[in-house]
Amino acid sequence: MKEKIDDSPFSVTGRDPDNGGQKQETDLAIREKYESRDYDNYNLDKEGEGRFWAAVPNPDEEDAAKAQSCTELPFWVENGEVPDVENAISPQILSRLAYARIRVPDTRVEMNPVGRQTVNLPTWVWLDEGRYRRLSVRASVDLGGGREIWARTTVEPEALRLDPGTDSARLHPGSGECNVEDDGSIGTEYVKGSGEKAPPCGVTYLRATRGAGSYSLRSTLTWTASWEGSGGAGAEDLPNGEFGGRQDVTVQEIQAIN
Repeated sequence: MKEKIDDSPFSVTGRDPDNGGQKQETDLAIREKYESRDYDNYNLDKEGEGRFWAAVPNPDEEDAAKAQSCTELPFWVENGEVPDVENAISPQILSRLAYARIRVPDTRVEMNPVGRQTVNLPTWVWLDEGRYRRLSVRASVDLGGGREIWARTTVEPEALRLDPGTDSARLHPGSGECNVEDDGSIGTEYVKGSGEKAPPCGVTYLRATRGAGSYSLRSTLTWTASWEGSGGAGAEDLPNGEFGGRQDVTVQEIQAIN
């Protein structure tokens, strides 16, 4: 803390030094606060017994005034304690920070038949179980004295919603929403000999595409979010996420002779 203020006192405010002629006066007031007013020589005699807490602007906040709205200067906190101040880091805040770091894979379904589809022949749709699985990120802050606050945020697939890209299609199930099975899978991989059966997750196209055209099959995967941490747990504090993908589908019509 002493090194930081010696280098630039105004830097501990978390804001840009844009107050012109008042900056020098502000620098002196900040230096005095930690040297002789609120603290005796930066609490150097208490080194290892606590630490200074400071406001940290959110770099992702587009509103600059809001990002730099905290005006409180760094203050001393004993090891193992959490300060009772507005917006002090908490398990709930950590759960959101962890949520923002989770990266789910792009949504792309497996299909059978592979490639060109056929009118009135069911297309089986499923997700690769190994790719779409539960994901977690843990965030923590060391409070010193062997204590920390932490949160672990977890997301997992809940349901896959299909949009065939045309009204001339029949969805399986009729709602177009394929739920997660007990084994964690969504949809069932096609097995030889199942061609005429209705798939648990899929689509039957009723009209062929024309010329070089195609239908745009959209698949949207819903991920549910929850968290646990040193302050408890929460299932409704974080929003669910929906991530979709599109795949071009060409449908042919097979001519039959009676």
